[in-house]
Amino acid sequence: MKEKEGNIFTVFDDLINRNEKELLLNQKSKVIWMTGLSGSGKTTIAKALEKKLHSNNIISQLHDGDNIRVGISNNLSFSSEDRLENIRRISEISKLFLNCGIVTLNCFISPTNEVRQIAKDIIGENDFIEIYINASLKICEDRDVKGLYKKARNGEIKNFTGVSATYEEPKQPNLVIDTTFLSIEESVKKIYDYILPLIKNK
Repeated sequence: MKEKEGNIFTVFDDLINRNEKELLLNQKSKVIWMTGLSGSGKTTIAKALEKKLHSNNIISQLHDGDNIRVGISNNLSFSSEDRLENIRRISEISKLFLNCGIVTLNCFISPTNEVRQIAKDIIGENDFIEIYINASLKICEDRDVKGLYKKARNGEIKNFTGVSATYEEPKQPNLVIDTTFLSIEESVKKIYDYILPLIKNK
């Protein structure tokens, strides 16, 4: 039987607060939310960014769509409802990392403005940094590092973003990275330079 909400007693007010943890780590926590088509370069950029942050004494945690799908969300499909639930889960998890003072790097297609708004509402507008990793569908298909576009075109994958499901470009992202023209190194530098003033204590 599901426990009634009235029987749940949170202890959040008794925990060491976020500011104290940020002081300990000498950094400010934010959620860096990278959105874009499959193959646009989200995870590749995030992995390189994580290394750069680490080398500059900034603690971060990377969340990738595939890793979340084999663990926390292994019971979810790719239906619209389950995609929303997947984003809700990772947003709540990101908020926990945020409250620990850790910079969170999230790599999720998160294809619609609705799902990204859900994430922003949970995490908080001031802590949600939306970065659009932009590459055309053709470029992403040409890369097709996972072979997913080919499977989607052959009907082996249903509801695949960009082929049989819509991707809505962000309306007002904090930053746009066009990987059609920028290298991984250039992309990482551009993101790092943007977020550093937001995450580093002076």
